[in-house]
Amino acid sequence: MIKFFLMVNKQGQTRLSRYYEHVEIPKRTMLEAAVIKKCLSRSKEQCSFIEYKDFKLVYRQYAALFIVVGISETENEMAIYELIHNFVEVLDRYFSRVTYPKSDPSPGQRGLGAIPCRVHQLHHVPSVTVHKDQYTLPE
Repeated sequence: MIKFFLMVNKQGQTRLSRYYEHVEIPKRTMLEAAVIKKCLSRSKEQCSFIEYKDFKLVYRQYAALFIVVGISETENEMAIYELIHNFVEVLDRYFSRVTYPKSDPSPGQRGLGAIPCRVHQLHHVPSVTVHKDQYTLPE
């Protein structure tokens, strides 16, 4: 079961958070700080699955954006890892009309890393939230 979903930039600022279990606001802040510190301190060569307290963290980095999902210990890490990737592909397609600076590659050459770079600025928070909820919530 997914416990929470975070989108965080490289500076450690939470750009989007969604909790699927009740967590009080002060505890959320402390939890996010600890989780972000743990994920940002890891190198790219290290595994993207971390056991943390009574749950697991699964994260992926796309350019300047980290997507971190907290899951129960019985959840399949690889399924969540793939879910994150599929979610980023949805964002990539949805935000295909984003205007890129001249230094960015053309849309056909940019790959998945370009869209999350823009998403971390979160000019489209409601759109990202709607897509994430449609993608992760059961019907």
